[in-house]
Amino acid sequence: MNKVYLLIGGNIGDRKRNLDQACIEIANRIGTINRYSSIYETAPWGNQSQAAFLNQVLEVYSPLRADEIMETALSIEQHMGRVRMGLNQPRTIDIDILYFNDEKLKTEGLTIPHPRIAERKFVLVPMHELSPALVDPLHQKTILYLLNACKDNLEVRKYGSM
Repeated sequence: MNKVYLLIGGNIGDRKRNLDQACIEIANRIGTINRYSSIYETAPWGNQSQAAFLNQVLEVYSPLRADEIMETALSIEQHMGRVRMGLNQPRTIDIDILYFNDEKLKTEGLTIPHPRIAERKFVLVPMHELSPALVDPLHQKTILYLLNACKDNLEVRKYGSM
């Protein structure tokens, strides 16, 4: 069984409902969701002229290979109405593979660990909630270290909190 960390997020439509639906699809098609981070509301990264995102990290146990998880995640996104309009654009749902076991993998359509984890607080904050001592195989640093070193100043707060 493979231990996978997925980041789910979106900023179009009923954001919370879309996260809930993505979790159902992931559990049905990718594997068992072992743990969930809190849901975080985050400022948009890269294209700030759009609505805030809801993001959540899931720890999933899956029998699938990394490429099969990616293919299934893309299928779930499409099924849930995601239309790819370019980089950093609004979306109903986005499913990213952050980590797959402790492996490093680079193919034409897939890079694991996700190459921009260390730059994005909206990834590191929920990842820290679940696994602060996890060592990123690319940077050879813990999530806690990466979070403390992150220069991203965009707001990340628990959803529903003021």
